Amino acid sequence: MASGGVATGSQLVAALALGADGVNMGTRFLATKEAPVHENVKQAILAASELDTRLVMRPLRNTERVLTNPAVERLLEKERTLGANLKFEDIITEVAGVYPKVMTEGAVDAGAWSCGMVVGLIHDIPTCKELIDGMMADAKAIIRGRLDALLDA
Repeated sequence: MASGGVATGSQLVAALALGADGVNMGTRFLATKEAPVHENVKQAILAASELDTRLVMRPLRNTERVLTNPAVERLLEKERTLGANLKFEDIITEVAGVYPKVMTEGAVDAGAWSCGMVVGLIHDIPTCKELIDGMMADAKAIIRGRLDALLDA
């Protein structure tokens, strides 16, 4: 399985061409009608670009890519200031207990929450069926359009 950085049919084809049997999508599924997350999360994803993510907790060897917000910027400043002396306790307000506040209550600035760079490729909130059907249609068109010619040669 290829995991991370997949949100489109062309990326699915690329993963398959490299030998994966399938893909694992996280961020892309957050922006679906069925995703059990607050509407604010879905709208934050739609509004973001791939430039709006940051890597946090690297000094703790627990790296996570998150959507930037004021809490994330505070966390990154603590990382810069404390460097190798950073401890989890130093960033607990930005990371502990954040997911219920963000995902359930919609407080998208409450702290650091996972979001991949594929956020820049997300421009709609389809149903899961629409998402998968669209990705598969795109993947099939790419495979047929580019690879059939090779088989006929």
